[in-house]
Amino acid sequence: MNKAVNNGVWSGSWVAERLGVELLGDPELTDLLGLALRRNPKRAHLLVSNVLGKHVPQSPSIVYGYGFTLGRRVRDLLGPDESRRAVVLGYAETATGLGHAVADGIAVAPYLHSTRRPVPGVATAGGFEESHSHATSHLLLPENPALLAGEGPLVLVDDEFSTGNTVLNTIRDLHERYPRDRYVVVALVDMRSAADAGRLDEFAAEIGARVDLVAAASGTVRLPAGVLEKGQELVARYEAGGAGTGGSSSAAPSGPAAQFPAPLKTDLSANPPGARGSVDMRLRRGARPAPTGPQPKRVDLRWPNNLPDGGRHGFTPAHRIRLERALPAMAARLAEALPEDAHRVHILGFEELMYAPLRLARELEQIVDADVTYSTTTRSPVLAVDDPGYAIRTRLTFPAHDTPADGPGDRYAYNIAGAGFDAVVAVVDSRGDTPELHGLLAELAAHTPHVVLAVVPSYVPERPPMLPEPLRGPAFSSYAPEEVGWLLQDLSDVTLEAPTEEREEAIQSGGAHYAESLPVEYQPSEQYQELFHTALDEAAGRLALAVGAVTELVLAERSPRPVLVSLARAGTPVGVLMRRWAQYRHGLDLPHYAVSIVRGRGIDANALRYLAAHHDPADVVFVDGWTGKGAITRELADAIREFEESDGVTGFDPEIAVLADPGSCVKTYGTREDFLIPSACLNSTVSGLISRTVLRSDLVGPHDFHGAKFYRELAGADVSVDFLDAVAARFPEVTDAVVTLAKELLAADRTPTWEGWAAVERISEEYGIHDVNLVKPGVGETTRVLLRRVPWKILARAGAGADLDHVRLLAEQRGVPVEEVAELPYTCVGLIHPKYTRGATGADGKAVSV
Repeated sequence: MNKAVNNGVWSGSWVAERLGVELLGDPELTDLLGLALRRNPKRAHLLVSNVLGKHVPQSPSIVYGYGFTLGRRVRDLLGPDESRRAVVLGYAETATGLGHAVADGIAVAPYLHSTRRPVPGVATAGGFEESHSHATSHLLLPENPALLAGEGPLVLVDDEFSTGNTVLNTIRDLHERYPRDRYVVVALVDMRSAADAGRLDEFAAEIGARVDLVAAASGTVRLPAGVLEKGQELVARYEAGGAGTGGSSSAAPSGPAAQFPAPLKTDLSANPPGARGSVDMRLRRGARPAPTGPQPKRVDLRWPNNLPDGGRHGFTPAHRIRLERALPAMAARLAEALPEDAHRVHILGFEELMYAPLRLARELEQIVDADVTYSTTTRSPVLAVDDPGYAIRTRLTFPAHDTPADGPGDRYAYNIAGAGFDAVVAVVDSRGDTPELHGLLAELAAHTPHVVLAVVPSYVPERPPMLPEPLRGPAFSSYAPEEVGWLLQDLSDVTLEAPTEEREEAIQSGGAHYAESLPVEYQPSEQYQELFHTALDEAAGRLALAVGAVTELVLAERSPRPVLVSLARAGTPVGVLMRRWAQYRHGLDLPHYAVSIVRGRGIDANALRYLAAHHDPADVVFVDGWTGKGAITRELADAIREFEESDGVTGFDPEIAVLADPGSCVKTYGTREDFLIPSACLNSTVSGLISRTVLRSDLVGPHDFHGAKFYRELAGADVSVDFLDAVAARFPEVTDAVVTLAKELLAADRTPTWEGWAAVERISEEYGIHDVNLVKPGVGETTRVLLRRVPWKILARAGAGADLDHVRLLAEQRGVPVEEVAELPYTCVGLIHPKYTRGATGADGKAVSV
């Protein structure tokens, strides 16, 4: 539909000659754009894109290629880190598919497009007006409100950037609620006038943010005086039935944009619609046509379950991966429905539903021996004139078929009639699959021998019950309310404890998971409490140094304002200390939550949903006390991957920040030494009086947080706050050392070696255990074995010293032998033997059979 198609005639020449409109700028503009007229009180002329896939049939590879290439340019502009934090926003209706393609080009950014379709039950997160459009109200309906609440770059995509009013209004509206440092405006063409060219920089200075512009081509439209009135008169005359004079045509320079694919050379000449003039295929006959061929053939695409049909409620990189896996099979089903002798096939999308039909068309283009083109229907009325120098040569008119909120009205498909297509595949969403759809199908049947209908399920976000606010002290835990919010439910009134042997017996019998009950809380002897206080006095400075170092790494590498999320409960005291360091050193008041993760069951998905709804997932940093062999590190990575696939929410980084990483399992740590962290010596009395977390189906429903108990009755023995205060009191004396250590760590190669896992595998075989889950390496894990399990023996590194005083005392009290080993990579290792104890559990938390 460009000048090169119609015997060298530019598809804007008809308007240019009659109204004196000129297209000035890059030479490729006339390849990308034609001109048409419309009845609009604000702007009579319309720039008609040849590569957008809206009004002009075009190769789907060309359409997708332009958007994808723009996305690659945005990714290069932002860089990898900023690209991962970006969100792409496209404009309805014309740029919904273009925005999708830009997001695909960036590859790691989620996508949302505005919509004019209200969806019952989905809250509006924003809205704005389009200054020159015939239909103005845009709604923003993200399934995940956090999509717009992040601090990363916002990429706004429209088909053209002319006055800039729509984009600037959008940025101003969103910036007031969700301020960002950077915005990128993307358009196929930058057509600002000289008067509008400086507004972008002025606006950026006004809001205190950087605003970039990326476009495939740039230029401007020169409009003579009186063009609006003259254009309106011309539209009225042609719509009243007056034939056009045709007139002469003028050629324009050629040459598509070098970095973009060349527009496909197709036109209406294969089956010309008739004499020049206003060509509305319905109005010219006076009524909608009756079908002249066979009834449309329906094709079941077998669209993937719960995969969004587009970006109306958000479309993530994980959604794109699912779609691309399914595309070959769906395109094959379309190909089977086409006649064998079809040489020209057109895929017709539906208003805002542009991306799914585009991707189907592009996939179909690869597998059939036919020319495949693509365009979409629209609610925008444009005058049709059958002249090679005019961009809209034919118009099909039919009734709206998706029960629009603004009432019934006409809808349009351009340049389909007379194009000589052997088959047209109409792709609509299920909201548009109504009896009124017959109007479009009948119009198509009058102009092509084969009509195929494919229906994509309209995605409507489920409305899960509102998750409760986090539990906080003093009602739940002995920590101050600002120190941590527990994303847990309170099970304090439920009896969950069982004697160790009885509890392990149930697990070994296969009737229970370890997280379905709680061990009886260990009550430390006076001698053991003295050991704890001695260890705390000796280790407080060392702990403060590690806390400061790991917090500095997080601030430098993960986020300047991280959301700390501790893995309850060993990670919680560490998370509180990291929060205190950030406040002491940087004056930051960081959010801090505690969540449950269960071996074999994964992390609490409802807790992740809460976090995603209230924060940018990219800012979340998971925190634990220490690593052993790295089982929880792997568990978390698997759980995050499953959550992304099930919920389509991306951005969570499974990399754990820990105080000590003796197993070399993570890259964010304060130290890799295996030393005594005194909080490992005790259970709830050093963790805010909170139990281990519980996951049991009769207590925790599908929309509940995992559970835990608050042991209020142990308040007399509680040292939780004493532990925090003792470490935080050392912050001033270690500040300089933290700065030095953090610099060293930032410059070091901290790639995990997983040497701890290898050592555990070796020990498991050497001691005849043959299951790594029964080997608990490190001081912290060994302490847990002695406090909660039925241990077999303790391996201690020769000359370990005071770090193992509490381990030796516990082992003596439990009657467990301590065996010194000369070359042990950890300070100590706790062993559980399936042939010795009923307390052995495997990777799924259930008994190991021997």
